[in-house]
Amino acid sequence: MTGARRNVSRADDAVPAEAAACARVFGEQDAFFFGEGSHRRLYEKLGAHPCRHGGTDGTHFSVWAPNATSASVVGSFNGWNPGAHRLSPSRPSGIWSAFIPGVGPGALYKLRIENEGGRAREKADPFAFFAEQPPRTASVVWNLDDYEWNDSDWMNTRGGRNARTAPISIYEMHLGSWRRRKDGWSLGYRELADPLIDHLRTSGFTHVEFMPVMEHPFYGSWGYQISGYFAATSRYGTPQDLMYLVDRLHQAGIGVILDWVPSHFPEDAHGLAAFDGTCLFEHSDPRQGFHPDWKSLVFNYGRHEVRAFLISNAFFWLDRYHVDGIRVDAVASMLYLDYSRAPGQWIPNPSGGRENFEAVLFLRELNEAVYAEYPDVQTFAEESTSWPMVSRPTTTGGLGFGFKWDMGWMNDTLRYIARDPFFRHYHHGELGFRSLYANSENFVLPLSHDEVVHGKRSLASKMPGDAWQRLANLRLLFAYMWALPGKKLLFMGGEIAQPYEWNHDGSLDWTGVEAAPERQAVARLVGDLNTVYRREAALHEGDCEPYGFEWIDGSDARASTISFVRWSSSRHAPIVAAFNFTPVPHPCYRIGSPRAGIWREILNTDAADYGGTGWGNLGAVATEDAPMHGKPCSMDLVLPPLAGVWLRWEEPW
Repeated sequence: MTGARRNVSRADDAVPAEAAACARVFGEQDAFFFGEGSHRRLYEKLGAHPCRHGGTDGTHFSVWAPNATSASVVGSFNGWNPGAHRLSPSRPSGIWSAFIPGVGPGALYKLRIENEGGRAREKADPFAFFAEQPPRTASVVWNLDDYEWNDSDWMNTRGGRNARTAPISIYEMHLGSWRRRKDGWSLGYRELADPLIDHLRTSGFTHVEFMPVMEHPFYGSWGYQISGYFAATSRYGTPQDLMYLVDRLHQAGIGVILDWVPSHFPEDAHGLAAFDGTCLFEHSDPRQGFHPDWKSLVFNYGRHEVRAFLISNAFFWLDRYHVDGIRVDAVASMLYLDYSRAPGQWIPNPSGGRENFEAVLFLRELNEAVYAEYPDVQTFAEESTSWPMVSRPTTTGGLGFGFKWDMGWMNDTLRYIARDPFFRHYHHGELGFRSLYANSENFVLPLSHDEVVHGKRSLASKMPGDAWQRLANLRLLFAYMWALPGKKLLFMGGEIAQPYEWNHDGSLDWTGVEAAPERQAVARLVGDLNTVYRREAALHEGDCEPYGFEWIDGSDARASTISFVRWSSSRHAPIVAAFNFTPVPHPCYRIGSPRAGIWREILNTDAADYGGTGWGNLGAVATEDAPMHGKPCSMDLVLPPLAGVWLRWEEPW
């Protein structure tokens, strides 16, 4: 509870919802759709909505608490007195509601829920648009309607920018630790706009992905333990401040993706747990309702109202905050009933298996609803197993996501690149294994926050060798990643060769970059990789299509080299990419060529401008009429040490 209690002389002065001439009233049709799980905009009716009734300004409150015996609103406006403003029930929907005169934006409140056992709980509003800054836990009455958006140009054209054939390069970031003020506090939403846009423009990313911005009680959870699903966290400002940040990013031509967590929620007393004295949002059996990894509660996807709550929440961020996509966290934990559970700690499905049928149906329903209403956005699944058809349409048996994170590629590649180059030839298969499944999904290649915390070290410090070799390996990794089919995702700090792992209580090492030309060189490379990726159709059009990739040679384990071709749909101007994963330069390395002519070197990670030794192909290479690797001709390349080279076909020879 927040605030001191005081005696209120007049109790029960709320106007019953049935009498309130307010558009926010939860009506019979709302109750029907809510009960069958198909209500998609519950946030328009449930929660606290400032409105006008009978010429009087106030706020309409509604809450779902079907097992409550009584409910009331306590807050800063009534001295936190549970008898001052009681809510009226609507049976059988389980909705309690009332219009309270004189209550407006900024008022603090909680919902006091009593059950048959006589126990009362003071809960934060599950549909609140704003909340007190943690560790305080009250909800805040807030109006979202007074922000004037200026991103119509983006919204009218974003479908093409979010398409599977578009260049999508995502900068993942944690708002609180990207950059901090001199006093150590995190930048606010509005303060972030200018420096973030400048950085994203310089580094060339097309999209930014925010780790969860929904209200969460524990900062150290990075936002993945959400208590206020409809509330932008107050740590960085107001909801309108977050809208401003999204708006500015859109005006700068940058898309915004939000991390979203429908897989679990924390046990905090003010949150969703045992909301009306019963397991309303979660399963009652801990074998289904408790997550052992995160010590949190699991949503009951079999309950219609819970599905409506979650899908309404996804709609909310797409609708009210104009976001361009949602990345669904921990999908594997939803799909498998035995996820992180030992035998006897989980309940099989009706067929005796481990698949969570209710979660599968929920995810399909979610994606169908999102794409039906917002066909110009994307959904992304963080799914770490071999569950089939995650990013395939539900009509063909898939889960319906737009994209899936390729966690297998991430694990194989980071394991390979961390090895001493002398031993890499023994593990050459780790580079080619992805080709066995590359066309099974629409993939994002992720180097995310999870790979640079908890002792895993930063990307730069994972690399083997001396100081020069570590950065050369990092540049090689990035060029390899950007050349492969799949959309790109890089967590903040990777682009500036952060030397130490991410710390959510600190800031990226911006001062260190200013004093380190070799790290600035890595940043230049990332900017150029993104520029070329966006410019060359061959590098992005076929990211999710079989035509987009063709091996030249993936089997030269002895030399630890690979080479392949990227094609556009028109097959005009293909790109050949070749990589040397050893510190030994190959001054005359012959590979097959898919076309005769001149191949212009458009990127070389060993260029002096990127901190390399300057080995290269003097601008271009001409093919010779000598078939090789199943190709009609071949060419001799200079493959620098620990480097990648990209060449673009320009003209017949």
